[in-house]
Amino acid sequence: MATAATTQGTRAAPRPMTREEKKVILASSLGTVFEWYDFYLYGSLATMIGAQFFSAFDVTTRNVFALLAFAAGFLVRPFGALVFGRLGDLVGRKYTFLVTILIMGISTFLVGLLPSYASIGWAAPVILIVLRMLQGLALGGEYGGAAVYVAEHAPVGRRGFYTSWIQTTATLGLLLSLMVILTLRTWLGEADFAAYGWRIPFLLSVFLLAISVWIRLQMQESPAFKKMKDEGTQSKAPLSEAFGQWKNAKMVVIALLGLVAGQAVVWYTGQFYALFFLQSILKVDLFTSNVLIAWALILGTGGFVLFGSLSDRIGRKPIILGGCLIAALSYFPLFQALTSTANPQLASAIENVRVQVVADPAVCGSVFDPVGIRDFTAPCDVARVALARSAITYQQVAAPAGSPVRVLFNDQEAAMDPTVAKSMASFTAAAQQAGYPTAGDPNIVKVTGFFSALGNAAALKVIAILTVLVLFVTAVYGPIAAALVEFFPTRIRYTAMSLPYHIGNGWFGGFLPPTAFAMVAATGDIYYGLWYPIVIALGTFVIGLLFVPETKDRDIVTYDGSK
Repeated sequence: MATAATTQGTRAAPRPMTREEKKVILASSLGTVFEWYDFYLYGSLATMIGAQFFSAFDVTTRNVFALLAFAAGFLVRPFGALVFGRLGDLVGRKYTFLVTILIMGISTFLVGLLPSYASIGWAAPVILIVLRMLQGLALGGEYGGAAVYVAEHAPVGRRGFYTSWIQTTATLGLLLSLMVILTLRTWLGEADFAAYGWRIPFLLSVFLLAISVWIRLQMQESPAFKKMKDEGTQSKAPLSEAFGQWKNAKMVVIALLGLVAGQAVVWYTGQFYALFFLQSILKVDLFTSNVLIAWALILGTGGFVLFGSLSDRIGRKPIILGGCLIAALSYFPLFQALTSTANPQLASAIENVRVQVVADPAVCGSVFDPVGIRDFTAPCDVARVALARSAITYQQVAAPAGSPVRVLFNDQEAAMDPTVAKSMASFTAAAQQAGYPTAGDPNIVKVTGFFSALGNAAALKVIAILTVLVLFVTAVYGPIAAALVEFFPTRIRYTAMSLPYHIGNGWFGGFLPPTAFAMVAATGDIYYGLWYPIVIALGTFVIGLLFVPETKDRDIVTYDGSK
């Protein structure tokens, strides 16, 4: 089989993949399927998981704890990158990502078996958080292992194409989880699904685990690692070499800020924030929004391979940075088009209904609440948070010192309450009277079946907009694995590339949806949260343009990090 040992600058002649190369890609990609399958399962079912494992608390608090358990997996990913990255550089790629798939798969499966709070008390949420953290640790080593393993098997001149197949399986994992959830909800009904059916998708993951382990056990170590091991040139201390030597640590920082941070926010905006925006801001029902996202994923997934292959010809840098730039410049018009198509009456109300919070600026504090655990009591803060959670656009108007806080809808004052929840009810009623859409408004896009979306003009337009967002994702994510593998020398490659990837995607990307919504709540502008991905994507474009080298023609076997 052709390998990266081909001399630098020699481009492999186009040819079909061999059977062994296909097996390498499949073995590596199944972990990414697992990663995103579980991610979407937990994110979609967070409310039900909260009811099962945090039932000692009220509804709001239990949902917050469920989301914090979800976030725990993101927080520990960089630490997993350090642990398993070091292991991968010391003992080998194959062994390490066999271990990570086992930990990840068993943790996912056990969530489906875990007794609820009602059965075993506080042990239930504690075990849940431990499982989430174990999975986050394993994920920290899984992607790096997969990317390195495939790239080190790929011919020079084809690494972007080969590694892009790993990226497609991220979307396939999301799509698989979406299909399983929709099928079970329809088959069992909402009541049974909430009672016990939510466990089934986690339990079904055992079949994916069995296939993954069986295939990985048959694989051989990567050619680049075997060559390095035979020559005795492998690192004895990959962590200190990767991060303790400035020449390598500098490249880690450049990879994070000049490639991965922008890739991460474009990825999460195009798929997860778009879904959140449809459901929480535009009030599109759960089934419809999931179907629309699913169609966009189906239509756009081929872009991963397209852009990965294109990066073999014109370079990783122009595609990734170009994707960041175009996405950043397009987000405002695309999300505004999404609003006018999916909920036209809301778009009209934003233009025609004037909502004002009139208050003394001195009594208005920060409403930044990225994880949703703050308890707001100041009237000005209660008013702003209630309006934001109701997807009502408002402006803050300064009043004389000592003035009471007032909320006006077209100059008509609405009743306020000391609590956010009750104020939401009052403001929603006032907003609907002023021209905002009511719950279940027939003008809000809605589909009744997966294929019925294709016969609905509004749904088709929403799918088209979402597909454009997914194509931005494929442009930045398709070539990223090849770019990161080529960035670092073989002796520290697993360790060095895993950390920026998981800081970027776990922290910059993973906390994008709650942070963006917190920005919406703080300003009263439903589009303000888009500044988060826009600023980071533009920052990556500038840093990448100035500091990121083009790597597509590097010989990753002999590259020692000296240039």
